[in-house]
Amino acid sequence: MIKSTLKLFVFILLSVFISGMFGCGKELLSPGLVKDSTIFAGSDTAGLVNGIGKAARFNHPFGIAVDATGNLYIADVGNNVIRKIDATGLVTTFAGMGGVKGSADGVDSLASFNKPFGVATDASGNVYVADAGNNKVRMIAPAGVVSTFAGTGVAGGGNGLDTATFNSPMSVAVDGSGNVYVADYQNDLIRKITSAGVVSTLAGSGAMGATDGLDTAATFNLPEGVAVDAAGNVYVADNGNNLIRKVTPAGQVSTLAGSGQSGSANGTGTAASFDSPFGLAVDAAGNIYVADSGNNLIRKITPSGAVSTFAGSGARGAKDATGTAASFNTPSGVAVDASGNVYVADENNNLIRKITGGGVVSTISKLHNNGTLKAATKSQKIR
Repeated sequence: MIKSTLKLFVFILLSVFISGMFGCGKELLSPGLVKDSTIFAGSDTAGLVNGIGKAARFNHPFGIAVDATGNLYIADVGNNVIRKIDATGLVTTFAGMGGVKGSADGVDSLASFNKPFGVATDASGNVYVADAGNNKVRMIAPAGVVSTFAGTGVAGGGNGLDTATFNSPMSVAVDGSGNVYVADYQNDLIRKITSAGVVSTLAGSGAMGATDGLDTAATFNLPEGVAVDAAGNVYVADNGNNLIRKVTPAGQVSTLAGSGQSGSANGTGTAASFDSPFGLAVDAAGNIYVADSGNNLIRKITPSGAVSTFAGSGARGAKDATGTAASFNTPSGVAVDASGNVYVADENNNLIRKITGGGVVSTISKLHNNGTLKAATKSQKIR
């Protein structure tokens, strides 16, 4: 009886510690038990283990990105590392000292991060990281060399070259010209970094609000996710407002979808609703995918603003199925590959999930012979 009480007390303390560790204005839910699913990328058990299949472990995977060759990159925020899943299905640590917070630049495991929430890739294979705890945007070259791309490390909202500052950058996106866009969370701003490292404010006054308008006349409320389309339009998961916003290359901000009220209604424009939207991704046709974390759903928005539920029942879980029969537990990041497959960082399940264009959800297991990621089979279960 005493041992059981002690174990319960330790578990409660650990839960409080993890909850505090991931602050940033959002609640983390306890991971649920994963059943009837083979684990290629993650397990219901949090950890930092590389390998193939259920041997791999993540600790609250948050951001996810895919490069031109199909490699996946994951911001493994609980481990303070960036993970990679290559074309063979192997999960490795791409950069960072596992479990160690820091801001050191260097090669792979000599570098360190502090709450890396967002990742994005460019056409050259560089990986950009929203290093929220360090108030920096970092860059990882294909060979694993980590450098500071922008940000002094001091919290602030200053623009410029070398002297620019951020305040908890949560997400990054890269356009075809190599410009990097940043969801500057605590500043309520959307920032732009040129390929030369010059930082400017694309949109937002710095005041909290939901006003549409031109560049600094617009306002945001804890912008969490950013994505950019082929035309250079930037989409923002305006988390505190429960809205999806659009910013043109000229800085004109409008509300693409969402009523501003917490909900899960489908519809066009303001008839739809979201609950704490986190990550965004845009496909080649201009459709936007939303990690609607508070609803445990993946939503889809057409270029005209029509919102539908792409996958998820709304209940917490890790069920692999088609469309609304599947379940997630706080999906936080989404990425889309060239074939239209959507990958999800299913944060509180510690899993990487895959959704085909037809809405079939699976927990990634292994690769087809053509190199595309293959779904788990029900006969292969976690032991």
